[in-house]
Amino acid sequence: MAGEIITEIPPLSEKDCFYLVDRFKDKFTFPIHRHSEFELNFLSNCKGARRVVGDSIEIVGDFDLVLVGHGIEHGWNQHECDNTQIREITIQFSEDLFGETLLAKNQLAPIRNMLNDSSNGIAFPLSTILTVYSRLERLTKTDSGFNGLLEFLALLNDMAEAGNYRLLASSSFASVKPTCDSRRVQKIEAYIAAHYQEDIRLSELASLVGMTPTAFSRFFRLRTGRSISDYIIEVRLGHASRMLVDSTTSVAEICYDCGFNNISNFNRIFKKKKGQSPKTFREIYQHHKKLI
Repeated sequence: MAGEIITEIPPLSEKDCFYLVDRFKDKFTFPIHRHSEFELNFLSNCKGARRVVGDSIEIVGDFDLVLVGHGIEHGWNQHECDNTQIREITIQFSEDLFGETLLAKNQLAPIRNMLNDSSNGIAFPLSTILTVYSRLERLTKTDSGFNGLLEFLALLNDMAEAGNYRLLASSSFASVKPTCDSRRVQKIEAYIAAHYQEDIRLSELASLVGMTPTAFSRFFRLRTGRSISDYIIEVRLGHASRMLVDSTTSVAEICYDCGFNNISNFNRIFKKKKGQSPKTFREIYQHHKKLI
């Protein structure tokens, strides 16, 4: 391996519920990193910056609000952002803030679901940012005692209740197990996870759940919101992205190791889905990470 993503040790102590820092800066300098804590990151005046969360690489607008969970790589770099008054509010909190018993209560279901989804990294739309901005602003001015904790919990609830966030990293890149409640879909997902490197035929997938290929295609799209071919491609691209980040294996080898049978087709699909070629994707990570 050429190096590893830096693992940050956040300043959050075991006795604190959360850690908050509110700062202005003229450029992005911190590399792509990961840590065991949850992190909520709000940015303003950041138009043109490039956000990396797992295998999701996007150019952001004037505002950005992202929640990342345990262990997923993330970072922002300058790219085309020329604003010298970037505001960044970062809140970090540990996985055991709520405890399994409290988090299992019905009243916390929206927060529980949001925290589970944050394993992929989640981005919130401008409508949610505008809704929660005043509470976020109040939180920066509230002491870190009991009132601060209540304000923070209310912030998480407002974000979760909005419910219109978007998953960023693919599950195969983030090593997140799919959560569909359909047993037949779960069976198909498990099969694809085990055989994504091989040629997977629609007929064999349909036979696994006792359906005709046509009926199965309709069923899978209805339950997951995507076609079976798109799902297989997403799984393969997630594994390919992980190999690009974690290894020095050539792009051609990664192509065939992840179930693609044509390098030109792999490059075309990767660029269409990820916004850049496999080579550029790897270079973005290598340029913005540190050795440990």
